[in-house]
Amino acid sequence: MALLAAVTCGACTPQAPGTAARNQERGVTSAPAPPAEAGPALPTQAEPERATVEATPLPVWMPSVPELTPEMVDKARRQADAALAQGHLYDSAEAAVPLYLAVLAVKPRDARARRGLDKARQLLRSQAMELMARPDDQRQALAEAAERVSVAIALAPEGKAEQALQAQIQQARRVLALNRAGEAALRRDQLGEAGGGALGSFRAALALAPEDSRALQGIAAVQSGLIRRAELAATRADFDAAAAWLDKAGKVRGGPTLVDAQARIEAMRAAQLAALRDGGLRDLSSPQGLKAAREKLEQALRIAPPGDPTVAILRQRIDLVAHYGSFRPGQVFSDALQGGGRGPQMIVVPHGGFQMGAGDAEPGASDAERPQHYVRFDRGFALSITEVTVAEFGRFVEAAKARPRATRRGHSVVYDERSGNFVRRSGVDWRSDYNGAPAKPGNPVMHVSVRDAEAYAAWLSEQTGRYYRLPSEAEFEYALRAGTSGRYPWGNAGVPPPLSGNFTGSEDVSPSGRHWNNAFVGYGDGFWGAAPTASFQPNGWGLHDMAGNLSEWVADCWHASYRRAPADGAAWYNPGCRQRVIRGGNWANAPEQTRAAWRQSQDSDVTSARIGFRLVRGI
Repeated sequence: MALLAAVTCGACTPQAPGTAARNQERGVTSAPAPPAEAGPALPTQAEPERATVEATPLPVWMPSVPELTPEMVDKARRQADAALAQGHLYDSAEAAVPLYLAVLAVKPRDARARRGLDKARQLLRSQAMELMARPDDQRQALAEAAERVSVAIALAPEGKAEQALQAQIQQARRVLALNRAGEAALRRDQLGEAGGGALGSFRAALALAPEDSRALQGIAAVQSGLIRRAELAATRADFDAAAAWLDKAGKVRGGPTLVDAQARIEAMRAAQLAALRDGGLRDLSSPQGLKAAREKLEQALRIAPPGDPTVAILRQRIDLVAHYGSFRPGQVFSDALQGGGRGPQMIVVPHGGFQMGAGDAEPGASDAERPQHYVRFDRGFALSITEVTVAEFGRFVEAAKARPRATRRGHSVVYDERSGNFVRRSGVDWRSDYNGAPAKPGNPVMHVSVRDAEAYAAWLSEQTGRYYRLPSEAEFEYALRAGTSGRYPWGNAGVPPPLSGNFTGSEDVSPSGRHWNNAFVGYGDGFWGAAPTASFQPNGWGLHDMAGNLSEWVADCWHASYRRAPADGAAWYNPGCRQRVIRGGNWANAPEQTRAAWRQSQDSDVTSARIGFRLVRGI
């Protein structure tokens, strides 16, 4: 026979599914819950999810203590001590608290029972605090904490620690209700930028608990949602709307997230402007392209900030095209520079088409050079006859006060005669030769990054009023082949024709007597290192050193194959990419890398004694 009758709990915490049945088993019942408090107002018709559990009053524990005879007290006391030691505090007739209360009903001064109740109160407070700190399933944790505090308060109605803990739980439940309402609004994309919504709920939660991490995360999520709206507007070229959303995001909170978002959207604007500019400049290469270019200018003016130089270049070029003359295939020319002198010599490459890349059966080819695909140029273009020289690049550095990558970094990769390897050496930049010694003015410039080459092209465009740029991969291979279709630029012969270029030949000898381990057998060009430009015979279209001397930067980003590559010969470029492409063999690479289809990925910051560049000018 049990010592005590069942314990009851009036106005207890509302139950989670399945909890009522379990509480009936242990003799705990709940009073009906009053209506839930209304959640924060939202700016749409949809109502937020109501967190009814957190809005209910805290439970009140009301034990039912039976009568004991004096003979039963000792046994009840021992059972209470055992239950206390096991942490079985209040949830059944055999729990510690009801047993101690029953003892005190018979012996009000029983010190052992009072000490037991004091220990039980401490345990209940400790358990409640642990539950409040639990990060997962906060609703259930707070309900259980409230139940334990209700028992402690029933034992000590005037206890300050219990009352303070009860107030903390009440506030935590309200904060949780607000956080849940905010998260429900977030799921419906009701951010509350105009009042209410997720933002209103999270701010109300922070007003109660300024350091609440869940509410702070909610505020951050609201800002992220506003930033997403700004970026979506930017993708539609609606930068006024993007600015308005960013302004709302800034009013939510500041910090690096907002700064990064502003930078991303400005980068999107710059990329769209650059695409319109480049598209307009390509349009101007065609006699019928003036109308299309002007349409792109109108689009650019709608999204550009005042005084944007990208728009200015397109507008100036459109004005020039109205009085632009025609060229002829093979025509050689150079443009005058505003600061005096002339730009690089250019030659007009004829329009036409070719099969780009390597065939399936080509020896030494890789998947990066496939699939072979047809590319057609509906209009010719002008290409530098030679690689850009040290003297030509130096004019840009001096006039523009430029500091190329290797100059700023303080080193580049050179050939080390002592070890026969390529090594990084300090003090080497665009003024240096392949071995780090001072380069001659007529040598091709090396130790330049792709961004250095693009900066030179932009400066040349400003100086001449014409559009200079790096060639696309397709333009480079088209000009390198010059109408041929063999494995190598000269055809399928395994050895280059005499004096056709600066390649790795078995007859080449370094200053200390070194020879190449992997070279064209029987070929020698008389140079170890890059040769002065135009030292060898030009190809069929009048271009020097396309296949040798230095590998060259092109405009494209690196793609692992030609699947979905442009068919019109335009550069395959993704704004912000770091891996770029080099084309053409050089003085120190393997014969397989002298093939017409050979291509390689390089980081955009790389500078080397084996990489240079040349430019295309639109016509």
